[in-house]
Amino acid sequence: MIAGAYRPGPRFAAAVALLILLACAKMGPPPGGPPDRVPPRLLATVPESVGVYPDWKSDVEFRFDEIVSEGGSPNQGLGTGDLEKLILLSPTSKVPVIHWKRSRITIHPREGWKPNRVYRVELLPGLFDLRRNRLDTTTVLTFSTGGTLPTDTLKGIVVDWVAGRVAIGALVELILQPDSLVYRAVTDSGGRFHVGPLPGGEYLVYATIDQNRDLRRGSRESYDSAVVTGGKAVPPLWTIPRDTLGPRITQVTALDSLSATITFGGPLDPAQRFDSTTVTLRRQSDSSIVRFRSVLPKELDDSLQRIVLARADSLRIARDTTIPDSAKFRKPPPARPGPGKGPPPGLREVKVDVVAESLLKTRPKLFQALVVRMDSVLVPEAKYLVEIVGVRSAAGVPATARGVLAIPKKVTLPPPDSAKVTSPRDSAAAPTPEPLKGLQKADSARFKRARPDTAANPVKPSP
Repeated sequence: MIAGAYRPGPRFAAAVALLILLACAKMGPPPGGPPDRVPPRLLATVPESVGVYPDWKSDVEFRFDEIVSEGGSPNQGLGTGDLEKLILLSPTSKVPVIHWKRSRITIHPREGWKPNRVYRVELLPGLFDLRRNRLDTTTVLTFSTGGTLPTDTLKGIVVDWVAGRVAIGALVELILQPDSLVYRAVTDSGGRFHVGPLPGGEYLVYATIDQNRDLRRGSRESYDSAVVTGGKAVPPLWTIPRDTLGPRITQVTALDSLSATITFGGPLDPAQRFDSTTVTLRRQSDSSIVRFRSVLPKELDDSLQRIVLARADSLRIARDTTIPDSAKFRKPPPARPGPGKGPPPGLREVKVDVVAESLLKTRPKLFQALVVRMDSVLVPEAKYLVEIVGVRSAAGVPATARGVLAIPKKVTLPPPDSAKVTSPRDSAAAPTPEPLKGLQKADSARFKRARPDTAANPVKPSP
């Protein structure tokens, strides 16, 4: 042995061993090679789907071709783990026991497998590998623990009525009566669900807009329900909030000196109408009643105002004598189609769901804002009390809603002719502006023909 040579001590060896353990504990993709952009691929399920396995006691497994990510949130049986949010086990109301085993995920019900029962295990999209490649497909495993496998199925479509579109990722619960066995599923990108095979019988079907993504129906979440028999199609489910307290006014703001917007805390029944018998507007200082000409849903009011402004613009164009008559009402040339068929380069063609589009047209859109238009100008820095009696929520719950309209110091004036027409009934009674002086005789005759009151009230020549 050479004198003076360094001999590592026990502390050095322990430090090296600790570094090796830490390096082994940190799991990640191997270095080198081309980047992996392929999501994990499912190799097999245990047991195989659509089978009968009496006395089944083992775990259900999903096996992949590579190591999958466990996620950042642990699976502790609370339903908040990353893998717990991707597994739907039916029929059970409890969070299943889920274990991550590198390239395998194992599942079993917390109460254990029950004999002679049909089980459904669904792996939702959202599973990642170690390179953050996301699996976007859904895998369903269905098997029975005894008896014969049933053949009934339930399918349908869910609509988010508040948003006015099909509900993507909505929670669907199929409760078998009278056993109260709950089978759960999630709607696809078209708002549809297809669950089967299921035991025969009558089902209470719930569809819920799962806002917090906990795969549970919350008391404040929008939902709809129906009762059907196994094997038959479920009627369309229109989800809405089910508040039992009735609507309330959250804000009243002035649009200009002749109109204001009334905003509610939730959507209203689209079948109701508002007039002076249900809506009252009083000035707070002397309790005097302020008359109004219309109270309409905001979307309807906006569409009517666009018509009024377009009519005013056409009249201004007609009055402009500098524009030739041939060019006053000339229609723009039609747009020429681009070369070839399909969308422009770089844009994907959007597929239209004809069935869903036609279904959405069968019911009116929900709204939660009203526009009230007054006959007189609102007083700056004044306050007005708004009261609506018997206003109904989208669920049909009536209430008396109250709010305060505070007018600012400076109020903007409405555009010209914007307050003259607010509804089809008012549009017939609204006067047409007189033509400007100096127009040619042909222009004057054209305006006289357009005025509804020309025959009833002829213009008398001045002496």
